[in-house]
Amino acid sequence: MKPTNAIFTGVPTTVFEVMSRLAIEHKAVNLGQGFPDVDGPEELRRIAAEATVAGPNQYPPMLGLAELREAVAAANRRFYGLDIDPASEVLVTSGATEAIADCLLGIVEPGDEVILIEPLYDCYLPMARRAGAEIKLVRVAPPDWRLDRDALEAAFSERTKAILLNNPMNPAAKVFSEDELALIAELCVKYDAYAICDEVYEHLVFDGRKHRPLMTFEGMRERSVRIGSAGKTFSFTGWKVGYISGPASLIGPVAKAHQFVTFTTPPNLQKAVAKGLASDDAYYEGFVADMTAKRDHLSDGLARLGFPVLPCEGTYFVSVDIAGMGLGEDDVAACRTLTVDAGVAAIPLSAFYPGKNAPKTFVRFCFCKRPEVLDAALDRLEAYLGRDQQASA
Repeated sequence: MKPTNAIFTGVPTTVFEVMSRLAIEHKAVNLGQGFPDVDGPEELRRIAAEATVAGPNQYPPMLGLAELREAVAAANRRFYGLDIDPASEVLVTSGATEAIADCLLGIVEPGDEVILIEPLYDCYLPMARRAGAEIKLVRVAPPDWRLDRDALEAAFSERTKAILLNNPMNPAAKVFSEDELALIAELCVKYDAYAICDEVYEHLVFDGRKHRPLMTFEGMRERSVRIGSAGKTFSFTGWKVGYISGPASLIGPVAKAHQFVTFTTPPNLQKAVAKGLASDDAYYEGFVADMTAKRDHLSDGLARLGFPVLPCEGTYFVSVDIAGMGLGEDDVAACRTLTVDAGVAAIPLSAFYPGKNAPKTFVRFCFCKRPEVLDAALDRLEAYLGRDQQASA
């Protein structure tokens, strides 16, 4: 029979699904896939439920409900001082992954060069290739995750159409510095390139840091689109509500891609998210404080067990170095050992590196779980590592 599309046929099942299946099979505590184990604010759930009952449950406007687009524009102004027109510069999508696909399909033409910074979220590469892009990879690596100026400059050329930037960055838990963002902006302007900014963790930055969108840098307002996620900001990952802000000249073609991918997003969920974005400062501050406590809880526990823990500046992931821990020959083997034998699922960082010679001794844990779940994971790890040490004594 004739072959199917090579890009997607050759893509393996996402590592998150693979490890989650393995966790279920072995009844492991799942700190692999990145989703909270408690739902977000009850008030927002009630708004969504009541809107479902009251209706209408028909197609909302393709760009999104006016009240949600207005709320997105208001949030841009409130948090970042960005003046966004809700009528022409905001698009609501069925999740941030769809938003990324829409942006790539709406902006990139076959043969255009697109810069990706690895480690990268696993949908970036196949979606960019499906859009016809030629990929230029730039690497940041543990433990310092430094963006090398020379490497980034070498990746840009006159053929560069766009850079896809994840900030704060999954899985590195890196928040790009002002200098790094200024460099990216400088090169985008110099080479007349667009920036597709995946900023779904914008409200998950720690230790007094503040997220700054690339769009706020000189020359970037008219060449950037920024993507947000209600799933990440309000702990409703199953709702799949995303939103894109950007100049009308980019939102227009991106919206045409959206028109033929999903067309729209459930109206009841849009109503609830609009209310959520207008939440007072106490919500956002409490959200960060809660996640900071969970980060510290897991990080301190892992360090106590002997894992070298990498800094976590944002997102809800923390990574450790497993070299010398006796868990396997590399991070993939270590994650299997942790899941099957220790009963705790994690994700190998090498899965986020499509390029050659990926780092092989780092694994990622997700900490957006209830404290008792984190405790159970730490107890299992301690028991497993303790047995290991007794056996070698």
